[in-house]
Amino acid sequence: MRALDIIIKKRNGLELSDAEINFLINSYTNGEVPDYQMSAFTMAVFFRKLSRKELSALTATMLHSGNVLDFSNLPGVPVDKHSTGGVGDKISIPLAPAVAACGVLVPMISGRGLGHTGGTLDKLESIPGFSCRFSSEKLKKQIAEIGCCFGAANDEIAPADKKLYELRDVTGTVESIPLISSSIMSKKMAEGIKGLVLDVKYGSGAFMRDPKDAYELAQTMVEIGTSMGTTTVARLTSMEQPIGNMIGHTLEIIESIEVLKNNGPADTTALVIELGAEMLVLGNQADNIESGRSRIKQVLENGLALEKFIAVIKAQGGNTNIVNNYKLLPQAKNQIPLLAQTSGYITEMDTFDLGNACILLGGGRQKTTDTIDPAVGIEMKVRIGDYVKVGQPLCIIHSSGLGEKEASTLIQNALKINIESITPPPLFGPRITL
Repeated sequence: MRALDIIIKKRNGLELSDAEINFLINSYTNGEVPDYQMSAFTMAVFFRKLSRKELSALTATMLHSGNVLDFSNLPGVPVDKHSTGGVGDKISIPLAPAVAACGVLVPMISGRGLGHTGGTLDKLESIPGFSCRFSSEKLKKQIAEIGCCFGAANDEIAPADKKLYELRDVTGTVESIPLISSSIMSKKMAEGIKGLVLDVKYGSGAFMRDPKDAYELAQTMVEIGTSMGTTTVARLTSMEQPIGNMIGHTLEIIESIEVLKNNGPADTTALVIELGAEMLVLGNQADNIESGRSRIKQVLENGLALEKFIAVIKAQGGNTNIVNNYKLLPQAKNQIPLLAQTSGYITEMDTFDLGNACILLGGGRQKTTDTIDPAVGIEMKVRIGDYVKVGQPLCIIHSSGLGEKEASTLIQNALKINIESITPPPLFGPRITL
């Protein structure tokens, strides 16, 4: 069996056998198939897609490329959440400790930045000393002691996904529904979870811009999770504008802490409450969504969610003092206001370009070897539907000197200002289950 023959077969639109998929993925994970051949395969999948049979085989092979965690000896139900990614999407950071504070086990294996979106792990590692790299045994120990952790996919947990994830980021194959589905679900199933909540984004800042594509992705993942014995729920949510006000690693950590202090932006807090409620129901800590919402609100208000996050920071080597002193986080050298050139209503945001502007500043990767500057980013001062006057700040650019001019132009062009007002887009779309 040769990788080249498998690539040609998929390029020609033919269905691959389980054995062919197993061979290709395992050979790539072991270093026997080079990046350039796997890049050709992912591009073939991008255009030719995968059948349900192929998708099941791909997910199962990636899942079993490493260890599958087992929390059956612990009291409590392990549940996780996954977002398909967006600009300013820091929801996992306040969500996981809030849910854990309610008694659900949250073994969250998260990802790095992908395309124009930021990664949960990169954001957390902007906290001095914070590490997301540890063994399966240490992860299980932290779950037993704290009920929550943030880990990276490694050579023990879904190593095939780790390699493919990095490759997709730099080969133009991020938006493929089969590759997204198999990546997310293999990584999540490897956590040994019993329930999964999916936050599937649509809109200008999402990988699935069209709500119909987002619905297809959500339905595909719900089917995979259910077929593999994990109760899976998906919520479609809007990415027509950034989540919250902050875009960038340190900035999003600050905003996450503000949510945990019950002082966060309305949309960010709403997502934490709604997705948290779904997780509590799956984790048997709430009888229904409404009671779940009440419990999440309660731990945000009484400080238990923040206490849980502090415990996670300490357990993972981070400086817990950052919770009350944001100056201990990486700071950008320059803070540049970007002013409105005309008066009117903000009617549209090209959120994809806002994410790319952050990358130009140094806040993302354009190739796998790039180093991220955690201090840079964009502090939004307007949202869709707001009225602005000439000279009013649209945002504050946090910069270390790299790409300021290019980023400013991209942001200015991304924000559409018109005379006529507009109703802001709804945050929540359909709920999908089987």
